[in-house]
Amino acid sequence: MQGIIRISNLKKTFKGNPEEVLKGVDLEIFAGEFFGLLGPNAAGKTTLISVICGLLRYDEGHVVVHDIDIASHYRKINQFIGLIPQEIALYPTLTVRENLAFFGQMHGLSGKTLKNKIDEYIEVVQLEHHAGKRIATCSGGIKRRANLAAGLIHDPSIVFLDEPTLGVDAQSMNLIYDYLQKLNGTGKTIIYTTHYMKEAENLCNRVTIIDDGRIIAKGTPADLIKNNPGCNDLGQVFIRLTGRELRD
Repeated sequence: MQGIIRISNLKKTFKGNPEEVLKGVDLEIFAGEFFGLLGPNAAGKTTLISVICGLLRYDEGHVVVHDIDIASHYRKINQFIGLIPQEIALYPTLTVRENLAFFGQMHGLSGKTLKNKIDEYIEVVQLEHHAGKRIATCSGGIKRRANLAAGLIHDPSIVFLDEPTLGVDAQSMNLIYDYLQKLNGTGKTIIYTTHYMKEAENLCNRVTIIDDGRIIAKGTPADLIKNNPGCNDLGQVFIRLTGRELRD
C-alpha cells in the first residue's frame, strides 16, 4: 500500500544561506494515520510542512500528495489539505463568523453550503456565544479554536496542525484533543507537530523525529520507547536522540 504522502530525498535551502534546511528527507505517511512530526526548534518541521502543502518550492527530491506530484501541480492539492498553523492565521478586525466565511469562500464554498459549514464548525469548537466577536477581542483559547475551524471548513482529507494547543487553557486543550481523535476516526489523515511529547505519545499512532533537517527516528511511540533502553516515555527518547543542548 502506497502512502497518501510520499517524500523522497527532499532537499531545501533558503536564499542567502547555502546550508540545507532539509537534507535528503525520506518519509511516507499513510491514509488515516494520526502522525506526529517531532523535533527541536529549527529542526526543519515547519519547512517540511510548508513544502508538503505547496507553500514553499524545494530544490531536489520528490513530493507526492494524493498521487499528485506537487512540483508541477501544487495548486491541485489545496482541496485535499487543511493547514492550521502555529500562528493565528485569522483577520483580527473580522468576527469569528466572518473569518470562517472568508476562508470557506477561498476554498470555493458559497451560499447554503457555506452557511451550513460555518454553523457546523462554530458548534464543533463550541464558539456559539463568541461567533460575533472580533478576533482581536478574543482570548487565546477562542482564537486557537477559531483557527482550527478555519483550517477545516472545506473538509480536507489531510490535516496539518502545527502546535495547535500552544498557549491554550486545559478546557480548550481537551476539546481540541477530543475533536481531533473523532476527526481521525472518520478516516482523516492528521499530521501533528508539538513540543509536548506526552501529547504525541497519547495521540499519535506513529511518529517521526527530525533534527538538523534529517529524519533521525520513526516508528510507533511504543516501539521507540522499547528500542531505547532506559527510556520510560517518548520525552526521554526525544532528549536522548536530540540532546539536552538548548535550541534557539
